[in-house]
Amino acid sequence: MFRTLASTSALAVAVAFAQPALAQDAGPYFNGPYVSVAGGLDTQASDSRRLRFDTDLDGTYGDVVRTAAGANAFGPGFCSGTAVGSTAAAGCSSDDDEIGYAVRAGFDFRQPDSPLVAGLLVEASGSNAVDYSSGFSTTPASYTFSRELDYSIALRSRAGISPGDGRGLFYITGGVAYARINHDFVTTNTANSFTVVNDDDMRFGVQAGAGAELMITPSIGIGLEYLYSRYDDDKAYVAVGKGTAGATNPFLLVNSTGTNLRPSRTDLDLQSFRGTVSFHF
Repeated sequence: MFRTLASTSALAVAVAFAQPALAQDAGPYFNGPYVSVAGGLDTQASDSRRLRFDTDLDGTYGDVVRTAAGANAFGPGFCSGTAVGSTAAAGCSSDDDEIGYAVRAGFDFRQPDSPLVAGLLVEASGSNAVDYSSGFSTTPASYTFSRELDYSIALRSRAGISPGDGRGLFYITGGVAYARINHDFVTTNTANSFTVVNDDDMRFGVQAGAGAELMITPSIGIGLEYLYSRYDDDKAYVAVGKGTAGATNPFLLVNSTGTNLRPSRTDLDLQSFRGTVSFHF
C-alpha cells in the first residue's frame, strides 16, 4: 500500500512540474466529485487494562471470581496487551499498531467567490491493528481477549477553507460508521470451555478528524489526515463453561452454568494517521 501511494505521488509531482501553466490556469479546485485512496498507521486507543466478569450471569460485569477458599482467583492481575505465558511474571506484549487503509468517494462544493468548501463522502476502510486485554489466574493460567476491525463503512461530512489560489484545503471531518469487528480468545486454561459470543458483529460508531490536501495538478491531490474512530462494542463476550472442571472451579461457584467475561473498556477506539491521493473530476 505505501509503495503504491509513493509511486503514485511521485508520478503526480512529475506531471505537476511538467505542466505548470495548466496547473495555474485550472480551477476552481475542490468543487465537484472525487475519489481517494488512503493508507497509513492505525494505533489502538482503547487501552482496556483488565477483564471484567459476570459470575451470576445477570448481565452486569464487575463481579470478582473467587476460589473455594474465598480468595480472588485473578489476584495475579491484568494487563493491556497479550499474555506471553501462563503467569503474570512472564509479562505481556503490547497491542498491535498496524497498517490501515481506505478508499472513498465524495463531492465538494466551493462557495462562489469564497475560500469556504463543504462536502460529503462515503468511505470503506480496514485495519490490521489489534486490541488485547489479558488476565492471569492463580491456577496459574492466562486469558487473552482480542478484537480487530475487519472493515468499516462510513458517511462523513468535511468542511474547510481553501485560501490563496485555492489549490490547498484545510478541513475537518466527522460522521457515522458501521463496522464489522472480529473477536478472538486464547487461554492456557485447559479445564473449562470457552465460547466467544456475538463474534463478527456489525457495530455502529462515530468518526472525527482533520486533514489537509494540496492539488499538484488540476485533477490530482495529495494530503495528510488524522481520523479518530470509536465503535460501540459492548455485545461480544466469552462464555466460560464447565468443560472438564469440577464443581469447585472458580468460574462455576456462583452459577454452575459458568461465568461471562469481556474487556473492561467495551468501546473499540482507533487513531488513524494517513497519507491520501485523490483524483478530482
